[in-house]
Amino acid sequence: MPRSPLLFVLLTVFIDLMGGSLLVPVLPYLVERFRSDALTIGLLTSSFSIAQFLATPVLGTLSDRFGRRPVLLICVFGTSVGYFLFALANQLWVLFLARTIAGATGGVVSTAQAYIADTTPPEKRTGAFGLIGAAFGLGFILGPAIGGALVHFDLNAPVYFAGALALFNLLLGSFTLKESLPPEKRQRRSGLDALNPFKQLSRLVGDGKIRGLLVGFFLFNFAFAGFTSIFALSIKDRFGWGPAQVVWVFAFIGVVSTFVQGWLIRQLVPRFGEPRLALSGLGCICFAFALIALIPAGSWLYLTQGVLALGVGLATPSLRGLLSNTATASDQGRVLGGAQSLVSLGQVLGPLAASSSYDYLGQLVPFWGGAVTLLLALGFVFLNLRVLAVR
Repeated sequence: MPRSPLLFVLLTVFIDLMGGSLLVPVLPYLVERFRSDALTIGLLTSSFSIAQFLATPVLGTLSDRFGRRPVLLICVFGTSVGYFLFALANQLWVLFLARTIAGATGGVVSTAQAYIADTTPPEKRTGAFGLIGAAFGLGFILGPAIGGALVHFDLNAPVYFAGALALFNLLLGSFTLKESLPPEKRQRRSGLDALNPFKQLSRLVGDGKIRGLLVGFFLFNFAFAGFTSIFALSIKDRFGWGPAQVVWVFAFIGVVSTFVQGWLIRQLVPRFGEPRLALSGLGCICFAFALIALIPAGSWLYLTQGVLALGVGLATPSLRGLLSNTATASDQGRVLGGAQSLVSLGQVLGPLAASSSYDYLGQLVPFWGGAVTLLLALGFVFLNLRVLAVR
């Protein structure tokens, strides 16, 4: 793959996550100007994920029909507009509009994956998807740190910075990004049904070749999103840790995940293959959730999060690689877009389930529930892999 398009694709994913994580240290204070309750912050976060859930399959279908380049550039432009609108908001509804726009053009990851699938041989796709995971990890590490530093200049400075980065990336892509999907491989399907996200997901889940993979992928993201939503609160309540200690744990997760997805996965795929790595990764995450519920002191968290980050680093690119390798060239956007839409759905439902069980059933229930959910995910993926092996 030419270096400059790959740079653009990875930079796009990096900015997409770093921009979102830049908001972490300032979001409560920005919302506080209009409302001070936690529910408003939760709804604002969910508005992004809901819009992304609805829009991502549509963007995937459009990229199959019209090409990856225009969809990627539109997504980057929408991301920039969303950030600048968020920074300029003088009413609460404008904040919701800004996050909805950012979510609706949030098909960056799935379109980037389809671009890589177009330009990468099947046997190397999991390694390439691992680079996307590494870009995520770097964004997860740097975003909160940069946001925390910029907020000393102005409360909106991190948001403007994220918007400026997206604009820079738009300019870079306009000059360097070439189309990866030739006209003869584009999907000619037309009609409103092709743009209906619910029918898209229904059609995908109805495909026996990938049904188990999709269900397992959703359950994994459902459990992981729930975990991330209550993890910091759990550390505070169980071990009395402050924000500085929590930040170091999250930074450690990002470092391990970046190493695994940016380098280690490419060494392991040729030796073990995606099926084994996907199952091993899900097993590691399940084990990590159980360990978190069992540890007697906060000093054990680095061990549990090391296991967790290893599992996520193995499972995520391997599952994406398996899904991509079962799809035809003209269906890459639809399949990977549908998978990313399931990620968004998990990010809406997972935190609701985890926070409710934490409040009403007990502090350890979300972790045990996450472990059981990961076991189910592992089972669905295993059964699907047996079906693919038979075929």
